[in-house]
Amino acid sequence: VQLQASGGGLVQAGGSLRLSCASSDMPSGRYTMSWFRQAPGKEREFVSAIHWSGGSGGRAIYTDSVKGRFTISRDNAKNTVYLQMNSLKPEDTAIYYCTAQARLISSSIPNPRAYNHWGQGTQVTVSS
Repeated sequence: VQLQASGGGLVQAGGSLRLSCASSDMPSGRYTMSWFRQAPGKEREFVSAIHWSGGSGGRAIYTDSVKGRFTISRDNAKNTVYLQMNSLKPEDTAIYYCTAQARLISSSIPNPRAYNHWGQGTQVTVSS
């Protein structure tokens, strides 16, 4: 499984970015697709996920600090997951990683160790 993240960049506080995570060899509709981020000197932290637990849909999950500002979505036809980030803050500055895992239980979603497949990361920098 290969994941390709893109869409990062430099933006002023209050601005927006949309990150994309594409996979060429994985049916994203059957995986839990998640975004994590890691700021310098800090541990990798969970941002958002679309949790697949069967059927055709998925449940969106967000860490508290991004609720109401970030929106995760998935285009199964394109095997791509998006993270729309609005009202960005300087504390959102980090490298953002997409990741995927099949058969993930809900309690494991925020744990980076639960995932086996990671993209290369894309830098998001928010200036004040």
